[in-house]
Amino acid sequence: MARFFKYKSPSEVSAEALALGHEMALASDLAPLFTPLRIGTVTVGNRLVVQPMEGCDGTLDGHPDELTFRRYRRFGAGGAKVLWGEAAAICDAGRANSRQLLVAEHTLAGLEQMLRECRQAHRDAFGSDSDLLVGLQLTHSGRYSYRQPLLATHDPVLDPLTRNREAGRAVSPSDPLLTDDDLARIEDDYVTAARRVANIGFDFIDLKQCHRYLLSELLAAKNRPGKYGGSLENRTRLVRNVLGRIRRDLPELMVATRLNCYDGIPYRGEGVGDNFIGQPCPHELPLVTAFGTDSQDHRREDLSEPIAVARMLRDAGVSLINVSAGNPYANPHVVRPAEFPPVDGYHAPEHPLLGVARHFRIARQIQAAVPEIPVVGSGYSWLQDFAPHAAAANVAAGYVSLAGFGRATLAHPDFARTLAAEGRLNRKQICRTFSYCTAMMRAKQHPLGQFPTGCPPFDKEAYGEIWQQIQDQR
Repeated sequence: MARFFKYKSPSEVSAEALALGHEMALASDLAPLFTPLRIGTVTVGNRLVVQPMEGCDGTLDGHPDELTFRRYRRFGAGGAKVLWGEAAAICDAGRANSRQLLVAEHTLAGLEQMLRECRQAHRDAFGSDSDLLVGLQLTHSGRYSYRQPLLATHDPVLDPLTRNREAGRAVSPSDPLLTDDDLARIEDDYVTAARRVANIGFDFIDLKQCHRYLLSELLAAKNRPGKYGGSLENRTRLVRNVLGRIRRDLPELMVATRLNCYDGIPYRGEGVGDNFIGQPCPHELPLVTAFGTDSQDHRREDLSEPIAVARMLRDAGVSLINVSAGNPYANPHVVRPAEFPPVDGYHAPEHPLLGVARHFRIARQIQAAVPEIPVVGSGYSWLQDFAPHAAAANVAAGYVSLAGFGRATLAHPDFARTLAAEGRLNRKQICRTFSYCTAMMRAKQHPLGQFPTGCPPFDKEAYGEIWQQIQDQR
């Protein structure tokens, strides 16, 4: 299979997008990325965001560890002015892996140290951190909780692909759902975690509603009975309750959310080698449990409900929305357009530029629906050298307020600083979307049950030996 990325200039990217049926502007002037922006009570110094990139490198009891501290020092010194801290579980049962960070009384000193070292690195590099915003993503992993799936609803397409490790099989229709009382207790866990995070000095918390973790799955739970399922009012009840309590008890805390605005449906690979191509899993129409997705055609988004949710979040006091899509376990080509698939994935069934265009199109419509709230757009990494040009064009046009960079920051943590100083990225550090980081996340044969993840090609100092250990086990 021929690889896709072959462009020598921004204009070639735009021309390819047009040939694929989409307009995609790339700007030569990157100045829009370095204009200040007011977010809540803070004016940030540029429009560049480090997305929540989980390192899977905490301790078994949820503390940050040496690689965690190193990552946030590098992000702090890197120049982006919004650092969106990675997923940290609100309770031990909701952790996605054995080394995910946990927000609990016994971990607060470590999380505070992580924040302190991050901010100090920024001050050392830039003289001040007054225009820096640092948050932490609060998560409950729901069906992807690593000990056992904790289901908000049954999904007839996704359930057979979800492993119940405790039972040694896939999720079945007879597996119980979290009860309404369980979800009410989880509301308490979110509020408690928010209070803890606020007390140690983070600028904002993110109520994670993406990638089919718990709050994201609730958005899709049209088939769930009771007060947390069915109508959109019910499906947003948990997040609205949490927001109301935070606004009442923690009025100074800024609240953000990373929101799935298009789920799509699961894919699985068919074929051999380079012809192992993702194909949609068998499904019945109309689709019931795919948020933001046309019920008659999974390839098309239907943003009527995501727009309604964005407006509800605005009215409830959310200050920042980060738009995402897809499910990294079920349709990774939607979440992260890539040149090579993850180790447990498939070759993309579409040109990656179509996936980038989808991200841009959805974020633009959400920003237009809530112009009062800064929206962070995603999906830039596959554009490699020319990601900043697309980001600058989108910001200049008002399609988004900020541009979020995910995998690219593991390879090039100082991307913002380099871009400001040199007007381009360092070609020797640009993420080529070869999915090494995802392969490391999927590697579980480690004494702690999880290998840490990073970028072994461009950060050999920290991850070269770890990558070799993973390769030796295959």
